[in-house]
Amino acid sequence: MKSLQELKAMRERMGESKGIRTSASPTKITVAMGTCGIAAGARSVLLAIMGELAETGLRDTAVTQTGCLGICEREPLVEVVHQGHTTLYAYVNAERARQIVRDLLSTAEKEEK
Repeated sequence: MKSLQELKAMRERMGESKGIRTSASPTKITVAMGTCGIAAGARSVLLAIMGELAETGLRDTAVTQTGCLGICEREPLVEVVHQGHTTLYAYVNAERARQIVRDLLSTAEKEEK
């Protein structure tokens, strides 16, 4: 890499390959992935969310990771921002993560009607 343009081009290519993780969207799901979250099972939660998004075909949803949110005793934590409203879920396991995505899908279908 020899120039800023090459770096920008690489960033764009990497962003395109991430798909739903980086889409600009009205819905954002953030999984706390600090060491406390990972120890409590946040990796399986993140994978469950990504899998359920792919399975349900829910679009316009960005999935991101963050570090510790400071509530370690309630990990894994998942924050959902939808239509300007923020909901923080605590003690999330893989099944609850899939249910969160299905609830979002249900909400999105109701909004379309």
